[in-house]
Amino acid sequence: MASSISSNPTSFKTNVPCPIKLSNSNNNSLSFLHSNSTLSCPINLSTFKKPEKTLFQVVNVSKTCESSVSFPIKLSSFKKPEKTLFQVVNVLKTHESSVSNAVDPDEKIPFQKPTILVSEKLGEGGLELLRSYGNVECLYDLSPEQLCEKIGSCDALIVRSGTKVTREVFEAAQGKLKVVGRAGVGIDNVDLQAATEFGCLVVNAPTANTIAAAEHGIALLAGMARNVAQADASMKAGKWQRNKYVGVSLVGKTLAVMGFGKVGSEVARRAKGLGMHVIAHDPYAPADRARAAGVDLVSFDQAISTADFITLHMPLTPATKKVFNDETFSKMKKGVRIINVARGGVIDEDALVRALDSGVVAQAALDVFCEEPPSKDSKLVQHENVTVTPHLGASTKEAQEGVAVEIAEAVVGALNGELSATAVNAPMVPAEVLSELAPYVVLAEKLGRLAVQLVAGGSGVQAIKVVYKSARDPDNLDTRLLRAMIIKGIIEPISDSFVNLVNADFTAKQKGLRISEERVMVDASPNAPVDSVQVQISNVQSKFASAISDNGDISIEGKVKYGGVPHLTVVGSFGVDVSLEGNLILCRQVDQPGMIGHVGNVLGEQNVNVSFMSVGRTVKRTKAIMAIGVDEEPAWETLKKIGEVPAIEEFVFLKL
Repeated sequence: MASSISSNPTSFKTNVPCPIKLSNSNNNSLSFLHSNSTLSCPINLSTFKKPEKTLFQVVNVSKTCESSVSFPIKLSSFKKPEKTLFQVVNVLKTHESSVSNAVDPDEKIPFQKPTILVSEKLGEGGLELLRSYGNVECLYDLSPEQLCEKIGSCDALIVRSGTKVTREVFEAAQGKLKVVGRAGVGIDNVDLQAATEFGCLVVNAPTANTIAAAEHGIALLAGMARNVAQADASMKAGKWQRNKYVGVSLVGKTLAVMGFGKVGSEVARRAKGLGMHVIAHDPYAPADRARAAGVDLVSFDQAISTADFITLHMPLTPATKKVFNDETFSKMKKGVRIINVARGGVIDEDALVRALDSGVVAQAALDVFCEEPPSKDSKLVQHENVTVTPHLGASTKEAQEGVAVEIAEAVVGALNGELSATAVNAPMVPAEVLSELAPYVVLAEKLGRLAVQLVAGGSGVQAIKVVYKSARDPDNLDTRLLRAMIIKGIIEPISDSFVNLVNADFTAKQKGLRISEERVMVDASPNAPVDSVQVQISNVQSKFASAISDNGDISIEGKVKYGGVPHLTVVGSFGVDVSLEGNLILCRQVDQPGMIGHVGNVLGEQNVNVSFMSVGRTVKRTKAIMAIGVDEEPAWETLKKIGEVPAIEEFVFLKL
């Protein structure tokens, strides 16, 4: 079946007289086209009430009847000429049709400049770049209602932290808004789920303020050590207290950098220049990169227990929220000093006040807080041994200009249809692909989350291998989405990175992760795109020794079972059958009667509901793995009681 559209009408054979003045006809006038007929005439589509509909009636009838329709198309008749052209081309390509000079060769379609709304102040360098590409409107201090009223005419929106881009904003845009640019790192003020649903890309500017934040960290470090802020306030109060504000030297002291990413590594480099001994903790930092900087990677406990100064550069995630608490402070060297230019929520502020009062923490220098601005009567802010600044980490003229240019480049690239490495929300996936891969997407992310939680020690995750087993030809198995979700599961739990199909490989590379894939054909149902997914992490220690496979790697494998439910099927060398829902406790035990009852009683006594249990073993009456699904997160005391059950050799709690 073949159809064609041509702009050069020629002589033809037809059972319909021509020319026909379609401009004087109604929509039913196309019914004269019959099989194998040919129609050649000029059609002035602008005379129709609905020119797009008329055009597609002509195209659809012609392909159905194997007819040839030849006429010049004047694209200026349409409200969206570019979109109409591509729709025609796609329809014809779908039906193996040919397209020949479908556009009037004398007609030029003018470039429609996009409208870019800037709702908060942006550096002039960024504004100049935006103005060279589109129509820029700078409207500051808009109310939510004013933003919703304005957004319907905008192709792009650029914000800082003050503008809330809510679901109502995306609804008001009615699909016109193509990209939201966040001039900075955090995107808490943008509804990512709504953005994705409405097909709007969200990009940020994560790198331009790196040096500024590192410099501020060093400024707080040195200022705190020499009591600069306190001495300044004392002198301005008319006092001269040299003996009271004797400081401490930095040379020869140990600085623990908690988070060895962009900012943390820059702080470490500068601290080395001050003569400090630098150690760091970061589960993703490559050991070779740290060694090249003269930094030793150590475990979390080793870092906090040996440091004289601790500087925080970790993201705020569920795993790091209030990670510096009473228990953490109790493990620190007495008289330790703490700097935080990362996220306020990683410190339990009440616990820090108690540590300061007791002398465990001698001083703290803080640029960020759980609540910003903090209350005027905050005990932490008012504490005499605390130096505070109002979130100035990125506040230099150079950083602000750099952020403006970075976000402008990302927004212009997105408007041009380019894939941005700083995209923070998932792209729209075709419905048929999503429908088939949906349960495997969930499986892939959860396997990634499980695998990274099994890693222990300070060596850092570097090498990851993913094995896909499928009945389909490996060459026809597109694993990009599954790989992206595994990377998402591995990185997001302990990072502030947002991982999706667009930026997964880039983010993995930035974190120093090497991802390799293997596709293996197996005897399974060809109806399923994948039979199982295996995730292996090499050259690391494990919190749960039984997760180590025969080749020395952490290895877990999963399948989609029972109508779309992801299951964990292999841990190390042990076969299990665990629904990946809720939370998970893995126990290695001596394979003997009564073990399920013992552990179940411990959980029941603490009112922890068990959703399922599964036991896998290699040889009868030797070793076995018990997998327990629980609805709630058990208290540490409860988990400790499980470990005290005779014949339980090791256990680990995993969040899904």
